Amino acid sequence: MKPFFILLLLISSKVIAQTAPKPYGALPSKRQLAWHDLEVYGLIHFTPTTFENKEWGFGDADPKTFNPTDFNAEQIIQAAKAGGLKGIILVAKHHDGFALWPTKTTDYNITKSPFRNGKGNLVKEVEQAARKNGLKFGVYCSPWDRNNPLYGTNKYLSVYQAQLKELYSDYGELFMSWHDGANGGDGYYGGAREKRSIDNTTYYDWTNTWGITRKLQPMANIFSDIGLDIRWVGNEDGHAAETSWATFTPMAPDGKNTAVPGQANYPQSPGGIRNGKFWMPAECDVPLRKGWFYHETEKPKTPEMLFDLYLKSVGRGAGLDLGLAPDTRGQLHADDVAALKAFGRIVKNTFSNNLAKGATINSNHSRGKKFNPALALDGNKQTYWATADNTSNASLEINLKAPKSFEIISLQEYIPLGQRIEAYTIEILENNSWKKINEGTSIGAKRLIKLDQPVTTNKVKISITKSPVCITLSEVGLYKKSL
Repeated sequence: MKPFFILLLLISSKVIAQTAPKPYGALPSKRQLAWHDLEVYGLIHFTPTTFENKEWGFGDADPKTFNPTDFNAEQIIQAAKAGGLKGIILVAKHHDGFALWPTKTTDYNITKSPFRNGKGNLVKEVEQAARKNGLKFGVYCSPWDRNNPLYGTNKYLSVYQAQLKELYSDYGELFMSWHDGANGGDGYYGGAREKRSIDNTTYYDWTNTWGITRKLQPMANIFSDIGLDIRWVGNEDGHAAETSWATFTPMAPDGKNTAVPGQANYPQSPGGIRNGKFWMPAECDVPLRKGWFYHETEKPKTPEMLFDLYLKSVGRGAGLDLGLAPDTRGQLHADDVAALKAFGRIVKNTFSNNLAKGATINSNHSRGKKFNPALALDGNKQTYWATADNTSNASLEINLKAPKSFEIISLQEYIPLGQRIEAYTIEILENNSWKKINEGTSIGAKRLIKLDQPVTTNKVKISITKSPVCITLSEVGLYKKSL
């Protein structure tokens, strides 16, 4: 081979080695990447239903029922912030139809209550408190309205769409527009007190309704059973499946023709669908207490329970959405505040100290200097280790320099290029030989592996054993749970 061609080959190889890997599969949008950064956020339920000690209001409560003795948005938001929550979604209107803002669309709203002498706007108060404390803000406006006399007729959709337009226009940038699958049934309906059924595949005209979201709030993630951005995990227990894919293809359930909120392929929701058509990660929604609304006889989940849910939601590439229920004062109960604070402290204290920081890290494969293994320990998830295009099986070896004890391992893929890894193993050096301590499948935005008991070692090996394309890994962490 002539020297010129050898030189050209070397230059070409070097250029290729400094080029980023090609994306794989469905990819996250800008708004979805921002959502992944939040990890934990909250959903506030506070309507006349709170004062009726019910879970679902019938739509017939007198507006004067809504009369908190000491509503304090700041207290609620600060408790959420102490819990590590990065965003708040307010139920601006639940199924009972009572609007928490002075809407022009219905008289069944907060101006008809004693709250702030009929001049209050609870949506605005929560939004302002959230932004003041650095939390993102989102809204949930139920499409089912058990109070509105027009519900079930062809005149209701314009009412619902007008409510969304008000919420999208008057409360700043939203991180989420949240929707569930409640679709008609018995209600007050302006005094009719009857059951009204709708065809949920067509009644809400979701294509055009969510078109309003995209136009007025382009950074708002649409959450529902079928996305469009974030899918429901399929349960209200607060956890995703052990193998969890961020990609999904919404499909109609057996016997149905159309996938819509309230009608989807739920059996596949907890784990997602490998190589699904869309990037549609799961939200794990779960109330802090037993129910979504405040009930005096209930207690909040313990900090230990919440931490376990964190590992099984955020730690499986999903988001954790905690239901917060103000009491009849309009504040979170002291028990809830204490549980959130302790939970937030555990997460912060545990993950603030990466025991692998300062370690040396090597790999049997690397794409080049711009994608070298050390980038997996730089604390910046925008940088990443990557292998060459033809290498989909490789290992990282971490030398801790001195024995360290840990029980939680964190792995993060560089998800802007897709979810690539399908299997991995983790080993530690013990008595001069490698011992496998864990193996798994999906990684995605974040995989948190909680070992049954702490291990102590000075060397850790992480092997990616299956991937359809070259590997990207942005961050690796070793942690010891700390209260």
